[in-house]
Amino acid sequence: MIEPASGGVAVLGSGVIATRADLPLEARIHLIYDGVCRLLEAHAPTALVLEDLYTEYRFPRTALLMAHARGVICLAARQSGVAVLALAPAEVKRAVTASGAASKHQVQHSVQRLLKLAALPAPSHVADALALALTGFSRLGGRLT
Repeated sequence: MIEPASGGVAVLGSGVIATRADLPLEARIHLIYDGVCRLLEAHAPTALVLEDLYTEYRFPRTALLMAHARGVICLAARQSGVAVLALAPAEVKRAVTASGAASKHQVQHSVQRLLKLAALPAPSHVADALALALTGFSRLGGRLT
């Protein structure tokens, strides 16, 4: 989560809503839904930025599982009256690194630099989420500097 601050944006918090792989799908998506609801209630954001579903034809099951998670995230946002902005991964990479084909490591370094973080955001999912937030903030009219 980020918010406008003098000279750019400030990080309110970041992290991962983790679930255990041995849980049934319905339990895992319930944990994700509850986690997102708690964050939306605690922070009352104006927008939630979500990565467009990306899939490789070799891994269709991954896309289906990610669609479940995206669905409950969108549901939680809608129920909280929070606008959802979906962005393509390449668009986000291009916005923060100037290359739509940037590596995860390049995204981490760019996010660290843009947000003036003392350490690399880790794991890479956190860097991806912060990159999404930065790109969404910019697309919605916010100024990064």
